[in-house]
Amino acid sequence: MIKSMTGFASLTRDDEVAAVGVTVRAVNHRFLDLQLRLPSAVSDLEPRLRALVQQRLARGRVEVSVSLQMRQSPVPDVQLNGPFVQALSAALSQARADGVIDGGLSAGDLLRLPQALAIRERLPDGGHTPDTLAATVEAVVGQALDQLDAMRTREGEHLRTDLSARKALLGTFVDKVVKAAHTGRVDLEARLLERARELASALPIDQAALSQEVVRVAQRSDITEEVTRFRGHLDHWEALTDGAEPCGRKLDFLLQEMNREVNTIGSKADGLQVSELVILAKAELERMREQIQNVE
Repeated sequence: MIKSMTGFASLTRDDEVAAVGVTVRAVNHRFLDLQLRLPSAVSDLEPRLRALVQQRLARGRVEVSVSLQMRQSPVPDVQLNGPFVQALSAALSQARADGVIDGGLSAGDLLRLPQALAIRERLPDGGHTPDTLAATVEAVVGQALDQLDAMRTREGEHLRTDLSARKALLGTFVDKVVKAAHTGRVDLEARLLERARELASALPIDQAALSQEVVRVAQRSDITEEVTRFRGHLDHWEALTDGAEPCGRKLDFLLQEMNREVNTIGSKADGLQVSELVILAKAELERMREQIQNVE
């Protein structure tokens, strides 16, 4: 299935607990690069929200921002980093014993050390994020992801229309290059046979053996295998885009394989038209590759 990697969604829900706002932005990226911005009051939800996004999105640089306006003012929660303070106190005691400093450790000293105190906000009913607030935040994030998915799907339909038209052009290229290569091979055989007759008039040559050698040389320009593989890639393209799974990376690989077949056709097939068709096909493949960079 073709979906775009770019999209935007913004949603707000207001209830008796809090006003929850969620904004989701997504742009192109080779893998899933997720950034979460959460208020400290719900920071413990990060693993659950991260898992929720990972279940819904396969690729893209995704930024999820959550805002909260609580119906009740949050209470500051100050926690002392006991092991750090003890280690600091022991070090200062040693310094005083060595005569390096004097005086004790004051409250002002602790406030100036970010490692000593951790200050967070919590709800008045204490401890952990209430289940009601957690459920609300998860629900709003899920709805925002629904909006994002709808936008990416709509844009993906436009991408699919464009890519399908270009794929049809590649199918036309295959038909034309087969005809051009056949004509080129026939002309090559004719030129070689004419040259052989010229040589035979001056040298004693086995005409039957010479004719067989001419055919073998001409058959080296046969592109049947390459054309068969190329058509197989076009069929595989349809299977990938009709499936339910994200297919951007697979389509990118498939385009690389198509480009390889076109290069081989260009090096093997004979004829002026073949060269022109190969150039046109490579240009179309490059345009498709640029579009595929937008596909999830």
